[in-house]
Amino acid sequence: MVTFDEYVAARSLALTRFAYVLTGDAHLAEDLVQSALLKAFRHWGKVARADSPDAYVRRIVVNTHLSWRRRLRLPEWPVAAPPDTPTGGLLDDPADLVGERDVLHRALTDLPPRQRTVLVLRHYAGYDDADIARTLGCTEAAVRGYASKGAARVRAALSISYQEAPDARA
Repeated sequence: MVTFDEYVAARSLALTRFAYVLTGDAHLAEDLVQSALLKAFRHWGKVARADSPDAYVRRIVVNTHLSWRRRLRLPEWPVAAPPDTPTGGLLDDPADLVGERDVLHRALTDLPPRQRTVLVLRHYAGYDDADIARTLGCTEAAVRGYASKGAARVRAALSISYQEAPDARA
């Protein structure tokens, strides 16, 4: 049986990356992982005996994230002008890749918590619908619905972003 200290040393970076994809904020991701690890520590005997302690802790991260999102509504911060966006062509400049990631990040950030969580678990963590349903405590049909609606919203946000972007190569 792996000790809690060994687990944290081995998996904290991966958990923080996972939390970052869920939250979209590095500092909030670190706080989320700390809170989740505190919960895991309190029940470490049960967590360590689980078939997959990593899956167990990820579920704690997801549940903690969703409970935070319910309690805490993050404010929107208006800006004078929208940021520059990439044109969507071939990426000759590394800055374009950063812009591409930023557009995707903003699209994911605007999703409701469950839709975002389903997309992250599916595309980042590689969970199938059954695993996601178990993690979120809902049906597989609900997972497919969240995924469909979330993906549609991301596609719409991406297409709007690229339609508004000026073509710098023209």
